[in-house]
Amino acid sequence: MKIVTIIGARPQFIKAAAVSRIISRCIVQGSAPTMQELVVHTGQHYDYNMSRVFFEELSIPEPHYHLEVGSGSHGHMTGQMLAKVEDVLVEERPDRVLVYGDTNSTLAGALAGAKLHIPVAHVEAGLRSFNRRMPEEINRVLTDHVSELLFAPTDAAMKNLSREGITAGVFKVGDVMLDAFLHHKADAEKNSRILFDLGVEPKRYYLATVHRQENTDDPNRLSEILTAFRTIGGNGVPIIFPLHPRTRKNLQERSIHKPNGSEVRFIEPVGYLDMIYLEANAALILTDSGGVQKEAFFAGVPCVTLRNETEWVETVEAGVNFIAGAQTDSIIAAFERARTVDTKLKPGLYGDGHAAEAIVKHLLKEA
Repeated sequence: MKIVTIIGARPQFIKAAAVSRIISRCIVQGSAPTMQELVVHTGQHYDYNMSRVFFEELSIPEPHYHLEVGSGSHGHMTGQMLAKVEDVLVEERPDRVLVYGDTNSTLAGALAGAKLHIPVAHVEAGLRSFNRRMPEEINRVLTDHVSELLFAPTDAAMKNLSREGITAGVFKVGDVMLDAFLHHKADAEKNSRILFDLGVEPKRYYLATVHRQENTDDPNRLSEILTAFRTIGGNGVPIIFPLHPRTRKNLQERSIHKPNGSEVRFIEPVGYLDMIYLEANAALILTDSGGVQKEAFFAGVPCVTLRNETEWVETVEAGVNFIAGAQTDSIIAAFERARTVDTKLKPGLYGDGHAAEAIVKHLLKEA
């Protein structure tokens, strides 16, 4: 069985690494000797800190195709990806197209496969924020409705698919990001020097990430977030803030006032091992990233979500993730609530750390 895996953005590299590792193991051990995976990198994330470092750290197979689409508007980017992915699929004629998450790369891969009548498998199916203004939500919904195999991480995701009439080919497998976190946690603890390099001590800093278009492209929301950060980081416990390229660009172009270095320390994006080490040792995390919300949960660190909703409702229901939106006062209020909670990991919400094995098992069974 030949599988073409479509990836292009940082979160997908993490998820794909977990599944590709199991595919490789099955091939080597002989349980799936005819299985073949071809990796297609769309180039949605393309600089070293957002792309290459993940291939190096996570031992992701080298892309067989690099489409080098780069950045652009959603329509332009998705259209370019769709055309180039289609060319690859016509040439390779795989038995299955495997896509991850909710990016433009996800949608382009799913549409290209579906239009060529190649069965599409979607990892992280069934997530819903119920906010159709988010491009990620559109990508999720459309991808789920053209997929033939849907790998849902949670009970809530299964219910979402059922409500939309999607019941065939649906499997609850757990979350591959938990697989990745558990697999690489020891390596991060052993090898990461990020705290030493930054000169901070465990639990004596907060960690922040901001990359969602609704926050980065709205100067009012971005300014409100930074004002909150200035207050939160002004008590001698700084906020470490790896800057996404889109966030950096909008800060520069819109001349938004940035806090000084003692309040908020802007750093370049970091690799996966450094990131999970930063997460595990932070006193609290503020983010608009779905993946970082979950990793905060895995690490037992309280989280403030800089959005008006989340697709990862389990973390909110568990009382360890607080929805704040993007207004200064609401962020500070959520921060004050979050810093007092007990964040002991509640087992089972995201599986047992063997989601990738379940996915590969179903891929082989359904071939």
